[in-house]
Amino acid sequence: MDHRVTIRRLEPEDWPAVEAIYQEGIDTGHATFEASTPTWEAFDAGKISDLRLVAVDGSRVVGWAAASAISSRPVYAGVAEHSVYVAAAARNRGVGRMLLTALIEKSEDLGYWTLQSGIFAENTASLTMHERFGFHTVGTRERLAKMTYGPFAGTWRDVWFVERRSNRVGLA
Repeated sequence: MDHRVTIRRLEPEDWPAVEAIYQEGIDTGHATFEASTPTWEAFDAGKISDLRLVAVDGSRVVGWAAASAISSRPVYAGVAEHSVYVAAAARNRGVGRMLLTALIEKSEDLGYWTLQSGIFAENTASLTMHERFGFHTVGTRERLAKMTYGPFAGTWRDVWFVERRSNRVGLA
């Protein structure tokens, strides 16, 4: 891993780089059901502002992580769904681990007791990384949705639902 990589808050001016990394993930066919990236306004509105991070190598954004509330109901205030994306050129350098570490720490600092995510069964790198961070598979959502784009267009996809319960927040 390059020791110049740092994690910081995702700012609006990071959006072009974040969007490009998001599109790289979309293009793999293993990151999301989305066929295209959202606008900055939609991304901004859908993510918890204090749980949006970027990994920066020198001055270049090489990855991002963000979380969304799963519900507006107060009883779920400590549960968030997250995503982690790493630029193709920065993969296998520990950037995803750095982002997930920072996201977990920040989420717990803010009182979140559960992080969850849906990961395509074929995305073994993401599943392995999440397992190393204490996420466990809750279940598989079989044939959850059909891909509408790319190499898997027309294919029904299974999604593994993973979650991690904090060992320091929401214990009482």
